[in-house]
Amino acid sequence: MDKAYIAVLTIAFLFLLHYILGKVSNGRRGKGAVQLPPSPPAIPLLGHLHLVENPFHAALWRLAARLGPVFSLRLGSRRAVVVSSAECARECFTEHDVTFANRPRFPSQLLVSFDGAALVTSSYGPHWRNLRRVAAVQLLSAHRVACMSGVIAGEVRAMARRLFRAAAAAPDGAARVQLKRRLFELSLSVLMETIAQTKGTRSEADADTDMSVEAQEFKKVVDELIPYLGAANTWDYLPVLRWFDVFGVRNKILAAVSRRDAFLHRLIDNERRRLDDAGTEGDKKSMIAVLLNLQKTEPEVYTDTMITALCANLFGAGTETTSTTTEWAMSLLLNHPAALRKAQDEIDAAVGTSRLVTADDVPRLAYLQCIVSETLRLYPAAVPRGDAGAADHRHGAGHAGAVLRLGARGRRGGGHDGGRRTHHPQGRAARGRVQAAPGHARCASEPLIAELVGVIMHGFDSLLMS
Repeated sequence: MDKAYIAVLTIAFLFLLHYILGKVSNGRRGKGAVQLPPSPPAIPLLGHLHLVENPFHAALWRLAARLGPVFSLRLGSRRAVVVSSAECARECFTEHDVTFANRPRFPSQLLVSFDGAALVTSSYGPHWRNLRRVAAVQLLSAHRVACMSGVIAGEVRAMARRLFRAAAAAPDGAARVQLKRRLFELSLSVLMETIAQTKGTRSEADADTDMSVEAQEFKKVVDELIPYLGAANTWDYLPVLRWFDVFGVRNKILAAVSRRDAFLHRLIDNERRRLDDAGTEGDKKSMIAVLLNLQKTEPEVYTDTMITALCANLFGAGTETTSTTTEWAMSLLLNHPAALRKAQDEIDAAVGTSRLVTADDVPRLAYLQCIVSETLRLYPAAVPRGDAGAADHRHGAGHAGAVLRLGARGRRGGGHDGGRRTHHPQGRAARGRVQAAPGHARCASEPLIAELVGVIMHGFDSLLMS
């Protein structure tokens, strides 16, 4: 009885504290402050979390139909602004692109991203521009991508051989394949070879995965982190869960991060020893080797922490983004046979049937590129934009710390689809629509995703399994 009494008093105190803090916050804004867009009635402490239901995009569509194309939500302790019209979304990503360039600083992500110093989570400014420049020049430039083409082609062929072997071994010539696992392993192998050149240990790897020992080790770390970072985490929205670490999330994340950092430090130390012993010439250098050479001339810029954060960012974001988006693309195509057949016909006409799709073929496959762009529109891999300052505003979205989220309808443009997510790559080709991630948030993995989708469509007949 005493415990129940204490619990009731605690809840009453929290509600009273929330009410007082809300009044104080509203008083500080004053009459001249920017007004937030309209929002539905909220519950104290929880805000609008009770409205978060599956499918989330359908819930947002219903709210947009009631409140208008721009509305605000309070998800626990965080503000969010939802934009569900193409005109407003285009304005956010063009006129105010820099204003909305930052990512939300979620506490769980800060633990993983070196307190927000990583490329994906750092605030827009000199540090972000330097990280972006290093990534663009040393890994994502046309020259570096050309140097990677042999690695990508080799890994894609290895994946195709494993799939062919699995199909040939099946009694009826059709094998069940966990596509997400295969795609994740391929993405990780490509990045591991490009960033650290670990192919020398491939002979020790499991024949079923064809990954290096280092890639398999890092995959275990990623598998530990994804449950806490790959989806919305209530720990980020309700501070009380974070303060008391109710579910032990903090300790689990920190343990996995510690193993990840130790692994990356070992890769960097091994590459440093290789450079000291023999050196590597020309374009065959790994990305870590290139960064270590730059560290000798600009040690204050290319610190060990910066190199570690960049590698962690590329490994974590690159593998999950590529594998997840490719899986979604194939899932959508299998549910839209006409679009799948049209894409296969385009590839047959441009590539033929005697070889696999390569990166050089992708620019000539317009419909395939539309499929990838449409998939990223429907199922964006990146976290929403956030931390918008008080820059605008006609729509009233300028509220410090607010998270900006585009509704699927907002990415498509006009028209009401009842909140359904429909796959229309042909519509994207015929009509100008807002890009899935325009401006500073453009996905750098699109070319690799397009190549993977092309290889799977071109080389295999896929069927949905019950």
